Amino acid sequence: MRVSVFAFSRQGCRTARRVMELFKNDSVSAYTMERFGEDGFASIGSPSRTFYGDVFNNSDAIVFVGSVGIAVRKIAPFVKDKTTDPAVVSVDELGKFVIPLLSGHIGGANDLALNLAEKLDSTPVITTATDINHKFSVDAWAARNGYAIASLGRAKTVSAEILENDVCLSSEFPIITALPNGVVMGESGKVGIRLSVYRDEPFEKTLRLIPPILHLGIGCRKGTEQTAIQEAVDAVLKTNSIDPRAVKCVASIDLKSEEEGLLQFCSERELPVSFYSAEELKAVEGDFTPSEFVQSVTGVDNVCERAALIGAEKLIVKKTAMNGVTVAVAAEHWEVRFE
Repeated sequence: MRVSVFAFSRQGCRTARRVMELFKNDSVSAYTMERFGEDGFASIGSPSRTFYGDVFNNSDAIVFVGSVGIAVRKIAPFVKDKTTDPAVVSVDELGKFVIPLLSGHIGGANDLALNLAEKLDSTPVITTATDINHKFSVDAWAARNGYAIASLGRAKTVSAEILENDVCLSSEFPIITALPNGVVMGESGKVGIRLSVYRDEPFEKTLRLIPPILHLGIGCRKGTEQTAIQEAVDAVLKTNSIDPRAVKCVASIDLKSEEEGLLQFCSERELPVSFYSAEELKAVEGDFTPSEFVQSVTGVDNVCERAALIGAEKLIVKKTAMNGVTVAVAAEHWEVRFE
């Protein structure tokens, strides 16, 4: 995690050093006023607006040791969106109070404030409604557990509803812990949460949370262009009503490790890709769709299904062929925990 820490007095620098102890395993940049000349702190003198903008855009978390007013003035011009803004926390210079200011849930500022308060033996000042009412914070939980949030608008709807009424939860996956406060199991109703890789919406207003657990197995002819691979993958996902945000990675045979079209597709979609030998693919157990032609070229009867299953639990879409591209989809094992 990239963390930036600011202090604006000598006492603030002392408190900032205690703050920085929480981030010993992270990349930390510390800043203070030029006149203090503190070791370990970069001097900021009279920084320009561009300086704070660069820090804001290149940090996962920012901690201001000083007044809330200073923090607000420094970050205000750069606030954009709760899905991309860093967590911003303010700590008074004596370390008595820790206040999350921005990205409390998705950015993790609330959790950061609680951790800092414990470290500093201070008081966390949490103001988000679900937290102070001890209700389930759906966006914070989703962010902590790696779920993609299909709609921030629906997340707000759920958060508003849960303050007044229990919200139903429908899950494709087994739930192995107790449900959080404000959540009950259900499959229909006005407002609800659906945990799934599919685009199904059982509630009138459904908030879909999507875990990235799907592996794409891809085979293709030599020289296949990126657009052909993209069209084939998109068609498979659409036909099977799979949300693209559920895709975690791509896999194929090592013979395709230099296929420009496949590599360009993975790069554009920001998907890691793994390549396996024919022997590794043949070792995968299961019932696969055989092809004599694929066997003659690659040495294994099926590439896409076998490749998709490596590191996954079950095949959910068998081999689908389109314009010289074959695609299969497998899912990892997934369990739901509310902890």
